Formats: sequence, C-alpha cells, structure tokens
Amino acid sequence: MPERKDYVDRLRKLEHMRSVGIDPYPHYFHVSQDISDIVKRENDFLGKEVSTAGRLMALRYHGKVGFGDLVMDGYKIQIFLRYDVLGDKYSNFKDIVDKGDFIGVKGDVVRTEKGELSILLKDFAIISKSLYDLPHQWFGIEDVETRYRQRYLDMILNPEIFEIFRKRSYITREIRNFLNSKGFIEFETPILQPVYGGANAKPFITYVNAIERNYYLRISDELYLKRLLVAGYPRVYEIGKDFRNEDIDSRHNPEFTMIEIYEAFKDYKYMMDLTENLIKHVAETVNGTLKISLNGREVDLSKPWKRVRMLDLLYENGIDAKRIGDDDIKELLKKYEIKMPAYVRGIAITKLFEAMFEESFIEPVFVMDYPRESTPLCKLHRDDPSLVERFELYINGIEIANGYSELNDPLLQERFFREEMERRTLGDEEAQQMDMDFIEALRTGMPNAGGVGIGIDRLSMILTGAKSIKEVIYYPILAPKQEK
Repeated sequence: MPERKDYVDRLRKLEHMRSVGIDPYPHYFHVSQDISDIVKRENDFLGKEVSTAGRLMALRYHGKVGFGDLVMDGYKIQIFLRYDVLGDKYSNFKDIVDKGDFIGVKGDVVRTEKGELSILLKDFAIISKSLYDLPHQWFGIEDVETRYRQRYLDMILNPEIFEIFRKRSYITREIRNFLNSKGFIEFETPILQPVYGGANAKPFITYVNAIERNYYLRISDELYLKRLLVAGYPRVYEIGKDFRNEDIDSRHNPEFTMIEIYEAFKDYKYMMDLTENLIKHVAETVNGTLKISLNGREVDLSKPWKRVRMLDLLYENGIDAKRIGDDDIKELLKKYEIKMPAYVRGIAITKLFEAMFEESFIEPVFVMDYPRESTPLCKLHRDDPSLVERFELYINGIEIANGYSELNDPLLQERFFREEMERRTLGDEEAQQMDMDFIEALRTGMPNAGGVGIGIDRLSMILTGAKSIKEVIYYPILAPKQEK
C-alpha cells in the first residue's frame, strides 16, 4: 500500500527540522496556564503574558498576519501571529507548523479587532509533530466504523463525543463520592477466577501456565464481594470490568464496566431506595438537572420511581403466570421467537416478560419479585417461596440494574447450585457452576444483605443521551477490519 501523501510531505518536514537542530518531540514545555483556565477566567489574564499548549486545529494566513485555533481538554483559544511581533519566527512558524501539531506558545492574552479572545504570539515551540493531516473538522468522520476504530480521531474532531467521555468519567467519580460518603469501602476482587459465577453468561477461558489449568475472566464480582461480607465488612462495592462471551450490539459489549454494591443487614427494598438515590445524585451532579431527554421526550427523574410486580404486569396483559400451563407457555415462547436449551418454567416466564415489556419502560421502573428459578443467588420471597426478592431497574427500555435480597443460607445455596448444574447437563451453557469455596464461605456465616449491580456503560447511555453502548465505550470490540 503506498504511503499517504500527507505522511510523505510531513516526514520530509520532520527530517528538515532535525537537520537544523529542532527536536520535533521535546521532553518538556513549561505551561503556566491551561487553555481552559484562560478561557474560563479571561478577565484575569487579559493583557498578561501566558505560556500554554494544545493541538493546532485550524491555521490560516493573510499576508503578514496569521490565525490558528489551539485546543486542549475541549477548550479552544485563538492564536494571533503578526510578522512585526515575531520577526523571523513568523516564517519559521509557517515553514514547520501544520494543522494537527501539538505546539507550545508564549504571548499576551488580547482581544482582536473582531473581539476574539486570542494569544498574541511572542514565541512558540513544536511539542509533537503530527505526521498526518487531520480530516476537515467541519465534516468530521462520517464512517461509523472508522470513528470506533480510531476513537482518538473521533474525539479530536467531534466535540460532543469528547464531552460524552468526559461526562462518563464524571459519572464514575460521582458514584464513588456518593458511596464513600455513606461509609462504603471500594475493593478489588479477582478478574481471573478458577470458577466463574454471579450471573448466567458464557465466560472467556484462558490458561494459567504456572498452575497448568484453565481460568476464566470474571462474568461478575458478586461471589467475591460476598466473601467480604462474610469477613465482616458491612458496606462494600467494586467498580470494574466484567467479561461475557456473548452478543455485540447497541446494548451489549463483551467487555463492560459494572459496579456491584452490597450492604449487610439490608434487603432488596432498601437497595431499590439506594439505587434510586444514587442515580438521582449522579444525574443532578453531572448534568445539573434531573430532567433528561430520551427518545425525543423529557423524562423527569425527580419523580418517585414506580415499583411493579412482574406477575402483576403479566396478569394485566392476559397471562396468569400462577395458573398458565407449560404447553401454553411453550406456545408463547414460539410466538416471541424465544429459544431455550432446557425448558425451566420460571426462566421461561422471565424471558417472556422481558420480550413483552422491556422496551416499553421509558420512565424509570423497578420490576420486582421474579420467579424463583430466575436466579440461584437470591433469597426466597418472604411471602411466596415460588418467587425471589429480586428487582431489575429499567430506563428507556434498557435494563440498568439488577438487585436482590442476597441468599445467605448455605444449604439452600448448595441446592440451587446443584439445580444449575443439572441445567448445564441439559445443554444450558449459561447456567451457573458449583462453587464449593463460596459454599464454604457461607457455612462460616454471612449476614443478611442487599445487593445491586449497575451497568455503568448503560447508565452513561441514559445520562448522555447516547443511542448505542459503543458511543460511551472508549474502545468497543469490533470485527477484524476487512482489507479492500
């Protein structure tokens, strides 16, 4: 493949710089003020000399005068070049500086005749020579796949994408601030696990040479965080990557970020309160409002969030989950094109519910009280042992959170794991494994607790208005690029 012309031209320019003693990649440049400081506090800097740096995003000359846009951290300031101020440095600038370069500049903060906040250059330095010309900023990158593969270009050229990722970082920060203020402690649990558990999902498998056995990338933090409850920590959480060898679409990426939160002596009702208050805090702190725009309509998060029982919603729509026969359920599975490797009544009812209702929940809603078979890690419902005390939070048709009253009976937990193993023998690859080490921990004694897992990628979608999870993941997984 022939080299790009811009690369060849700029490589020649770089070699010229080195030949005359100019380092195109120096070790240091003194910055007295960030561009963001100058822009936000312009009155403090007008008429004063500053030294700052950024990427040159535009460059234009008019005889012995030149202008450029210097950008860093999402903030922009104009640079103003005058031959009568720079002298020979004006020609040097024209000879070696290109759009896309990182440059350092020194000069006075002024306003031009047109009122543009600018830095009148007295001196400059190349900080990093860009060997590629940037695509035209006004048109950006139109090809979606290119945007995802070259995310750095996406963020350089699309300020709204740059801000989405800044906001995502703030979301994670505010989650931590909220929990830390309530006495929670953040832990790090193993990513490589000998037995994967905590969710129904296919794992990624790897091999540990030192002990000559397979390990798994975790699909959940749950079972290790619960061991910390056994140890006596009352409030624990972890923000980290989980991995599930499953779909890639607008709501799923095999590598994703979760937070799991557990608090001793609580139940699922308390965890619904905690989840609602946490998300409201994050939304108001990061966005400055509890009103968000979803699917072209305004959703007010400040209203009390609805709580509905799964079986009630089904009953209201003609399905009496308590009395319907298995044959009728199987017919409904066919109708909604739901495939199950092994028929389990409670799981079938759950899948039907998700197919029928999930995308209709635009306003926040907690769906409560799932069939017992839907999870092996949850306490039986205190009023109906055919159900478990589980909830899922939906916003904008997306599952955002999943929480329980956590099962802490070791005998019942072992029985439920054995049921999962039976499902595996029937072909359900997502059924959970038997984790005897976790059972041993429960036999030592775990306090009753409430727990919840929240998808940070999906929450970021809601709070930024992104329509695809790929818009809030810095580097989403993509199929290999096809060579043309």
